Amino acid sequence: METLRVVVADDNAVVRSGLVSLLEAGGVEVVGEARDGERAVVLAERLRPHLVLLDVRMPLMDGVTAAREIARTTRVLMLTYTDTPETIRAAIGNGAAGYLVHGTFTPEELLEAVHEVARGANPLSPAAAAVLVGAVRDQATAPPQPSGARFGLSARETEVMELVARGCSNGTIAARLFLAEKTIKNHVNHIYAKLGVTTRAAAIALWLGSGTRQEDWQ
Repeated sequence: METLRVVVADDNAVVRSGLVSLLEAGGVEVVGEARDGERAVVLAERLRPHLVLLDVRMPLMDGVTAAREIARTTRVLMLTYTDTPETIRAAIGNGAAGYLVHGTFTPEELLEAVHEVARGANPLSPAAAAVLVGAVRDQATAPPQPSGARFGLSARETEVMELVARGCSNGTIAARLFLAEKTIKNHVNHIYAKLGVTTRAAAIALWLGSGTRQEDWQ
C-alpha cells in the first residue's frame, strides 16, 4: 500500500511540529510544511501530496482562500481552532473535504480522519456538522424550487445529486438507478462542473444551501 503523503500548513510552529510528529508516528509521510497559505499552495502544486492539512488563520493567505486553490488538485482537510459557521461554510464551499476543530478529537481520531479524507470521506467536527444540519433545516423550510434547475442539471443529474446529498456512494447510486458505476461517476463529474465545485462535500454543501460556488470566490 502506498504511503500517505501529506503537507501540513499552520502558522504556529508548536502546533505544526506536534502535528508532524503525530502523523509520522502514525506512518504518514509529511513531505512539506508551511506557515502561510501562499506557501501551502506552492507546496501542494510542487509536491502533489495526497492531502493538505490547513489552518484557517495564517499570514499572506488564509486557509479558506488557500483551500480554493489546493482543492482543485489535492484533498484538503481543515484543521483549526476556528469554528464560526461563516468560516466553515466558506471552507467547505471552497472545496475542503473535511473540517476538524482542535480540542474535539483525540490523536487517534485525527490519524483516522486523515486516512479517511485520503480515501474520499468527509470527516466533520460537531461544529461543522451542525452547520450542515442547519443548512438542511433551512432548505426544508425554504420555498420550493425546481429540482436541479437552479444549477442547470438534467433530470438524471438531479436524481444522482439528490442521492449524493443523502450520503450514497457511487456504487450505491448505480445499484439504485440500475446504471453502471462508471456512468454515475461521469454524471458526478458533470454535476461538479455545473456546480463549480471539485469535491463531494462542497457539492453537498452547495446543494443544501450552505456553500457558494468556488468560481464566486475568484
